[in-house]
Amino acid sequence: MSRKRLLPLAALLLCAPALTGTAPASAAPHTGPSAGPSGPSGPSGPTGPLRILLTNDDGYDAPGIRLLFDRLTAAGHEVTIVAPLTNQSGVGTKLTGGGALRVNHPEPRVWAVGGTPGDSVSFGLATVFRDRAPDLVVSGTNFGPNTASLATHSGTVAGAITALEQGVPAIAVSAGELADPVPQQILNAMRPTGEFTVKLIDRLRARAKNGRLLPVGLGLNVNHPLVGADGTGTARGVSVTTQDPQLGLGVGYTDAGDGTWKVNVALVPAVARKGGDVEAVSAGRIAISPMSPDWNAGTVPLAATAALVSGLRP
Repeated sequence: MSRKRLLPLAALLLCAPALTGTAPASAAPHTGPSAGPSGPSGPSGPTGPLRILLTNDDGYDAPGIRLLFDRLTAAGHEVTIVAPLTNQSGVGTKLTGGGALRVNHPEPRVWAVGGTPGDSVSFGLATVFRDRAPDLVVSGTNFGPNTASLATHSGTVAGAITALEQGVPAIAVSAGELADPVPQQILNAMRPTGEFTVKLIDRLRARAKNGRLLPVGLGLNVNHPLVGADGTGTARGVSVTTQDPQLGLGVGYTDAGDGTWKVNVALVPAVARKGGDVEAVSAGRIAISPMSPDWNAGTVPLAATAALVSGLRP
């Protein structure tokens, strides 16, 4: 994730009234269908209800995606779920490279794909939205955070990355923090997370002025904190952040003596990086981190690499 993307994003989100709080926000006025031949934005961008592909990594019928489907639909958007048939948490950007892919269509606006979040978005863009790309791909709400190294391996984040690779605006949405999880608290926090997601989309649409919701190659990783004893509290603000480089979770292996190894996963305590997503969420703030669909590290690491290999010959 390149720091050079932070300033444009900060201007986009912070140079207008704050997005804090979780009160419901209505969708922008609808004046007709989305404009067409140039892709999701068309010549002048979407002017009617936003056409949203909604995915996740917890499965098409998980509470987070269903709550977000209901909230986005209530806000006036045309939402279609294209998500994994089963829980695919932590699969990262894996795509099925051949063979057959099972796809169920249990409800009119729901597709359940027997693969990864990346498979789901790829199938959705190529098949469900084959005639015209969606205006936005939203991946979430994830059960638990996608901060620090969790974001690198997250299937939820990967769903958004897959859309960005194909030029479609995308955001990933998660609720939780780096701590031992309290399931009901996370489930409760998904409601204010959904309310904020609607506000964020409204803000992006207002700033886009009927153009693309996000610049090409820029996606957003949104992490909502757990506020209050039951998780339903209002976040204390919004921070534009970097991805904290800390490990977050550590993995250990114990030899069982029979050719198998027991896998042990545990939190790894670390000091939060200033300006990072972990710091923001730990302070009860919503973290919004820019992300790109490639592994480019930015201009400073590029210069450092050039210096390291200067003069090297085959």
